[in-house]
Amino acid sequence: MGPRRIVLDCGLRDLAALERARDRIATADLLFCSHAHSDHARGVWSFSQAFPQVPIYGSEVTAQLLPLNWPGAEVPPHLCQALPWQTPISLADDLTVQIWPAGHLPGAACALFTYHGPQRPYTVFFTGDFFMSNSRLVDGLPLEALRGLKPDVLIIEGSAGTARHPHRRQQENLLASTLHHLVQQGRSVLLPTPTLGIGQELVMLLRSHYQFTGQDLTVRVDETVAAGCDLYLELMTEFPSSVQNFARHQPLFWDERILPRVRRLGDGVSAEDESSAETHRERPCILIAHREADLSEHCRTSSLPWTVLLPDSFAGNLADTVLGTPSTNADPTLGWLQSLGPELETERVQLDTYQLTTHSDRVGTTQLIHNLRPQHVAFIHGKPAHLADLAGLEELQTRYQLHLPSVGNEVEFPIGDRFIQPAAPDPVFEGEITQVDDSVLLLLPEDLTTDPRWTALADTGLIQARWQGNDLVIKGLTQRDLLRTVANSDTPWQTPSCQTCRYQREGRCRSTDSPLYGLQVSPEGMCPAFQAQPAPGDEASA
Repeated sequence: MGPRRIVLDCGLRDLAALERARDRIATADLLFCSHAHSDHARGVWSFSQAFPQVPIYGSEVTAQLLPLNWPGAEVPPHLCQALPWQTPISLADDLTVQIWPAGHLPGAACALFTYHGPQRPYTVFFTGDFFMSNSRLVDGLPLEALRGLKPDVLIIEGSAGTARHPHRRQQENLLASTLHHLVQQGRSVLLPTPTLGIGQELVMLLRSHYQFTGQDLTVRVDETVAAGCDLYLELMTEFPSSVQNFARHQPLFWDERILPRVRRLGDGVSAEDESSAETHRERPCILIAHREADLSEHCRTSSLPWTVLLPDSFAGNLADTVLGTPSTNADPTLGWLQSLGPELETERVQLDTYQLTTHSDRVGTTQLIHNLRPQHVAFIHGKPAHLADLAGLEELQTRYQLHLPSVGNEVEFPIGDRFIQPAAPDPVFEGEITQVDDSVLLLLPEDLTTDPRWTALADTGLIQARWQGNDLVIKGLTQRDLLRTVANSDTPWQTPSCQTCRYQREGRCRSTDSPLYGLQVSPEGMCPAFQAQPAPGDEASA
């Protein structure tokens, strides 16, 4: 930014690439670490040793969690300088930073950097990894606080691409049902996780979900993930009030009195003895353990069958990893799965995946972009195909200047003073849908009724629902719709769709007013340019 250089995260295992650019990196003004996950932070300490003159900043919680990336090492106590939430901090005479919670992990932060140039300020917003919804231990990104910031440049993660995820609570319920079903079948379950984040979320899910409350079940946590749990307890004042309230009434993680029991794996007991103790009681257990450790012995030393559950992000490279195929898809952190070949063949050990995401999907990503209203958007941190899918969205291409940075290539963001900022988007409302007996109950927030369009939608109190692909579209029925239905009782009113539109010809849209003009359309599709096909008599007279 102008003469300033900012390094964003350092999850590199090897700093060779930075060493080759030493002249530029050594003169950087700071390194900002968005959160403590290893893929963003494992290289921070090495960076500090290689470039000691460059200060490192992050949130208070991130500064406390960072040392877990180097277990057993004597990490300098002030490796990372803590920044306060939502307060502009001056890093130099012409450079300030302000951070907000990103929702992805305790302490995860998104940041607004402002360079105060001679003519005008320039701003860059960096999301790090972000998540819009609340999880068990972290509140989602506070979208309202960020609305209308209008940064010149937005650097945003695109891990999920254009995929759409179920609501977080639905994901938790499905995972809990899967775990409960496996345990009822007499199978123990192994959940490999990183040091921080999903492992602690899983412990809280098992401690608080109704399907496990009071169940005579033991949940084991290995020492690496347990170290993260212990550090979370020391940082309790930084957690949401709901988590703090839970902790006032019962221990957050470790508890022998309340079922299911949550215990540390080991406590001086070997993995073989630990598994044997469970086997002698003929009770399956759930083991949450660090994914980079060799976990194969836990499956071998027990006579009970095991199911290894991996996050669905591993689904695409699971075969290469298990088979040991030389491939860029193979995950080195799960190499121990290859040694379970015989057990996998006999199905004593089964592999499966689950979804419990902490990254925003297409809806969350586009919602954040539209609310920030930047000029430039750079998609990073995701598979190239996923990032390209996001950059290919028409709703983004028509409003913003989109970029797909690649390794080794510099990207410049020319700022136009006369750039017209896009209009603020309509708000998105989240609700709940539940099947009740022989009907479906849809609950939406009351804020929806403050929009002037609500009066028209609720005119008759009747709605019409139809499927459009995998989405359910809700339409309010007006008095005119009802009169039309009665008047044309011999020819029932047809739901608006591409199939019933007067501009659909041979499967393609012929309306110049439609965004689908000239494209092949789905019969169930719909756009604002829809006009119903005329009745036979009207067509003849026309």
